[in-house]
Amino acid sequence: MEPASTIRRHARSIARFWSSSLAAEMEYQFNLLIEVAATLITLAGSLFTLSLFFGRGQQLGGWSWNAALVVLGIYTLLNGFSSTLLRPNLGNLVKQVQSGGLDFVLLKPMDSQVWLSLRTLSPWGLPEMVLGLALVVVGTIRSGAKPETTALLTGGLMVLAGITILYSLWFVLAATSIWFVKIWNATEVLRSLLAAGQFPVSAYPPALRVVFSTILPVAFLTTVPAEAILGLASGGSLLAGLVLAGLSVVGSRALWRLALRHYTSASS
Repeated sequence: MEPASTIRRHARSIARFWSSSLAAEMEYQFNLLIEVAATLITLAGSLFTLSLFFGRGQQLGGWSWNAALVVLGIYTLLNGFSSTLLRPNLGNLVKQVQSGGLDFVLLKPMDSQVWLSLRTLSPWGLPEMVLGLALVVVGTIRSGAKPETTALLTGGLMVLAGITILYSLWFVLAATSIWFVKIWNATEVLRSLLAAGQFPVSAYPPALRVVFSTILPVAFLTTVPAEAILGLASGGSLLAGLVLAGLSVVGSRALWRLALRHYTSASS
C-alpha cells in the first residue's frame, strides 16, 4: 500500500489537473447548454424505447416500469461518468501510445496509470450523471420501494463496484493499444455492447443473460445495483459484484505492468 504522503501528493496533483481542465472547458460555457439539451434528448429517446416494451399491466423480465427506470437511471449515470473521465483520459492513452507521448508520462513522478486515468476532467458528462441520479430517485420512489439505510448503502456500494468494473474494462482495452496501436474503434464497440445495460438483464434470452453475467458483466453494472437499491438483490449477486470489482482492478493493474514491459519507447 502506498504511503499516505504519496496518496496526498497524488490527490493534490489530480485536484490541480481537474481545476485547470474545468477552467479550460468553461471558456465555452454555451457548450454546457448544448450538452444539457443533448442529454435531455438522449434520455427522452431512451425512455421512449423503454416504454415500447410496456403496455397496460405488462412487465419487462419481471420488472415494472418504475423499477426499470432505476436500471435506466444507473445506466445514464454510468454513461455520464464515461463522458466525464473515461473517454477523455483513456482515449488520450491511445493517442499517447501512437504519438510517443507515453515516454514523457512514464518519466513523471506520478504513477502512470493514475496519471493516464485521471489527468483530465470533462464537465460535459456531469448533466447526464445528475439526470441519471434523479431518474434513480424517481424510479425508486414511484416503485413503492422503501429501502432502509442498509439497502441504500449497499446500493451505493454496488454502484461504485459497477463504476470500478466499467473503468477496468475501458482501461484494459485502452492499454492493449501498446500491442495493437489502433484500438479506439474497439472501445466504441465496447460502448455499444454496454448499452445493453439500460434494460434489466432478465429481459434478455437465457443465453444472453449468461453472457451479460459472465463474459461481459453488464448485469453488475446496472441490474444488480438497481436490485440492491430496491432491496431485491440476493447476497450471492452482491458478493459476486464486489469480488468482480476487486478482481477487475487487480487485473487491470497487472495488465498495465505487463504492457509496460512490452512497451518500446518512441525514442529507442
